[in-house]
Amino acid sequence: MNNKELSELIFSDIRKSPSDYEKIYPKRKLPDNAMVTRLGPSPTGFIHLGNLYGAFVDERLAHQSDGVFYLRIEDTDDKRYVDNAVDTIISSLDFFGINFDEGVTAYGENGEYGPYIQSERGEIYRSFAKKLIADGNAYPCFLSENEISDIRTSQEEKKISPGIYMGYSKYRDWDKSPEIEKEIISRIKKGDSFVIRLKSTGTPNAEGENIKRTEIFDEIRGVLNLPENFQDVVIIKATGIPTYHFAHVVDDHLMRTTHVIRGEEWLPSLPIHIELFEKLGFEPPIYCHTAQLMKLDENGNKRKLSKRKDPELSLSFYRDMGYHPEAVREYLLTILNSNYEEWRRDNPDLDSDKFKFTTSKMNTSGALFDLNKLNDVSKDTLLRIPASELAIWLRSWSTDFAPEYSYLFDDIEYLEKILDIGRNDKKPRKDLAYARQIIDFISYFWDNSFKIEDEFPLEIVKNDDVNNILRLYLDTYDHNDDNSAWFDKIRNIATDLGYAGKPKDYKKNPDDFKGHVGHVSTVIRIAIMGRSNSPDIWTIQQILGEDKVKNRLLKAISNSK
Repeated sequence: MNNKELSELIFSDIRKSPSDYEKIYPKRKLPDNAMVTRLGPSPTGFIHLGNLYGAFVDERLAHQSDGVFYLRIEDTDDKRYVDNAVDTIISSLDFFGINFDEGVTAYGENGEYGPYIQSERGEIYRSFAKKLIADGNAYPCFLSENEISDIRTSQEEKKISPGIYMGYSKYRDWDKSPEIEKEIISRIKKGDSFVIRLKSTGTPNAEGENIKRTEIFDEIRGVLNLPENFQDVVIIKATGIPTYHFAHVVDDHLMRTTHVIRGEEWLPSLPIHIELFEKLGFEPPIYCHTAQLMKLDENGNKRKLSKRKDPELSLSFYRDMGYHPEAVREYLLTILNSNYEEWRRDNPDLDSDKFKFTTSKMNTSGALFDLNKLNDVSKDTLLRIPASELAIWLRSWSTDFAPEYSYLFDDIEYLEKILDIGRNDKKPRKDLAYARQIIDFISYFWDNSFKIEDEFPLEIVKNDDVNNILRLYLDTYDHNDDNSAWFDKIRNIATDLGYAGKPKDYKKNPDDFKGHVGHVSTVIRIAIMGRSNSPDIWTIQQILGEDKVKNRLLKAISNSK
C-alpha cells in the first residue's frame, strides 16, 4: 500500500479535492495591499478584553486598507463549548462598535467564504488531511494514552524534548515495515480509534543538543528567531475534529486571510503553523503577535490580567457598567499605538477613525492596562459626544442593562438639559466615566429616585439655623431670578443670620461669624439635591422647575423641625 492508497482507505468518503476548494474559494478581488483579517474567538462563554483588543487591530488594519474583516467561530474544542456563547460574542462585539464585513452574525452568515463556523467545515479539513497523507506528510497514529505517557517518562529521563516525533511513534514510518502496515490496515478496517499526525521534517534534539532554530517574520516584532518545529502534532483528533493548529491554517488560506493578529501566547506555536502552511503548499499570512495585556499589582509589578482576579478582563464588566464604546475604543488606541495620545492632543475634535493606525507603533513588551486611565479617557470622550446623542445612548444601554431606570427617559429633552450642565464652561465638568455613574449622579433630578444622601453641616450650621435658612430661602425664592440676583439673596440670608458673606472674611475672623455663605448654600444644596457636592445650584433649579424646588424645600423644612 502506498500513501495515496492509505489516504483513500482512511477518507474513502471524501470526494472533493483541495483543488476543488481552491475553485470554490478563489482569491479575493481587492485593491492592491488590501488586508483581509479575521477574529476567531472560541465559544466558551467568556469573551474578554483581549478579544476586543485584537478585534480592534483587525478592524482598523482591514478597513484602513479597503480590505475585509470577518468573524469566524473556532469551535473545534467541543469540550469547552458553552450554549449561547456565540450570541454573547456577537452582541458584545456589536456593543463596542466592532463592524464585520463577513462572517457569523446574529441573523446567520454573511459572505461567500463560509461556512464561518469551523464545526461546519469538517469535510474541508478532511480533504486537506487526506492530501497530507497522500503526499506522505501525515500519518495515522494508534498510540494509546498509556503508551504516550511511557514515552514522555523516557524522554524526561533522557532530558530531551517531550512529545511524539521522529523515532517515537512506530506508525510514523509505517511504509518501511510490513508488520506495521498490516496492523494499520487491520485497525482502520476494524474501526479502532486513531489520530492523524503531521509528519514533521524538523530535526529533533538529541540528548544534550539544542533544537535547531528558524527565522520567521512578524509584522509587529520583526524577524523572530524561534525553535524549529519537529513535533508530529495532531491535526485530526480521534473524534474526527481538527485541532486549532490545522483548522486555522486551512481556513486562513481558503478565506484568503492576509494578516493574522493574535496574542503573543501563540508565539511558541508559530513554527508549527508555518510548517503546516509549507506542507500544504500554501503561502502563509503575515503574523502580528500583539503584546499581552498587563496590569500593575499591589507591589507595582506587572502581571497578566487574570480571569479569576480581574473582573475588568471580561467585556461584560464594561457593558454592565456602561462604558461608552467610543471611550473604550479611544483608550485601546492609547495602548495600541504609542503616538495616539500625541495625535489626540493635536486633534482634540477629530473622530478617532481619522487616526492612521500602524503596527510599527505597537508595543511588544506587555501592554499596560490601567482602569483609572480608562476612566480619565472616558470622561474626556463623553465631553465630545453631544448631550442629545449621549441621552439616546444611555436609553439604549438602560434598556439592556438597567431597565429599572426606564423612567429617566420618559422626557428625553429633560435628560439632555441635565447632561449638558457644565459642558460649555471654561473648565468643563469631567466627573463621570460610565453609565451607572452618570445615572447615580443625576438621579436627584427625579422625585422617585431623589433622596437625602448627605447630612447638613450641623457642626457649623445648628439645627435651628437649618430651618431658618430654608424658610428664608423659600420665602424669597423667585424662579425668574438670574444667577446674580439669586446668589445675592443667599448672601443676604447668610449675613442676616450671622454668617460671613464671603468665605475669606470667615477665614480671617472665624470668631466673628457662625460660618460663611458657602455653609448656607450647602444647606440649600442638600435640601434640593440631597448631596453636598453637585453642579451649580441655580442651573439645577432652572432644570428642576419651580414646583419641584419648592416642594423639596417644604419637605426639608418639615423634616428639620
